[in-house]
Amino acid sequence: MYDLGIQIAQMYLSPYDKLIGIIGEAGSGKSMLIKGMFPGLELTNDDNGVNMRPLPLLDASEYGFFNAHTYHLDIRFEAAFTQLGTLAEAIIRAVQNGKRVIVEHFDLIYPMLNVNANLLIGMGEEVIITRPTIFGPLPSELHERVAKSVIYRRMTHTAEDLCEIFLPEHEFRRCNHRDIKHGFLLTFNDEPPKIDLLELENKVNEAIKKDLSISYVDEEHVRIGDWVHPCTGPRTHVASTGAVEGFRLLHRIVFDPIERCYLIAGRVGPGAGGDSIDDVNDIADD
Repeated sequence: MYDLGIQIAQMYLSPYDKLIGIIGEAGSGKSMLIKGMFPGLELTNDDNGVNMRPLPLLDASEYGFFNAHTYHLDIRFEAAFTQLGTLAEAIIRAVQNGKRVIVEHFDLIYPMLNVNANLLIGMGEEVIITRPTIFGPLPSELHERVAKSVIYRRMTHTAEDLCEIFLPEHEFRRCNHRDIKHGFLLTFNDEPPKIDLLELENKVNEAIKKDLSISYVDEEHVRIGDWVHPCTGPRTHVASTGAVEGFRLLHRIVFDPIERCYLIAGRVGPGAGGDSIDDVNDIADD
């Protein structure tokens, strides 16, 4: 997700973008994406567990002195302390002063702002990037779409980490990751992994049946049952393994001739399982 944030900043972010709207439910990866897009930016809702007070944007707006170039706020969090109208006024004032404001849960503040973001990003299973015009898309439209699919992002990430837990140590150390619809890829360079895919699938499904609890440890680890596992997205999980539905592996290792690597494909949710790549591409309508 950090790498994706870097790519979005390089490909889509303009220095003239003053209002960035981020839309997505908790656990969709919004904070990681923002950190990738804006390295070094302190997130006001993620300061090692200590939320920043007073909110820098409100403080700057009150005194009329905006000393930072970029401000961040989480509307869902700040709405517990400050009226939406006050937050909207502070956002507009900062933008009018040439500052950039990144707004999480932008759909909640849009009715008060009555102006759309320069760049609008929706976080569900898909990442939707758009530059709205006066004709849309509206933030509520993006929210409706991503809210339906974020459960697949959480299920997929949990299933992916379970697969890693049951990999042989030397294979785990050399595997990398990619995403596919309702699933994930584990990638291996140089040579194919020596893994019994049916055994791996069975072990993961046994852990799913046990309904093991999942909890955040720190920014680099997640706890699944008794395992503490390295994880770049420790908040992007279901609450317990039993919430993962329809996990299965493609029952063969696939070679990617362009990237020259070997792939293990895992899927969650509705659909078929087996040895055919067509089974991976066969996605039921949500």
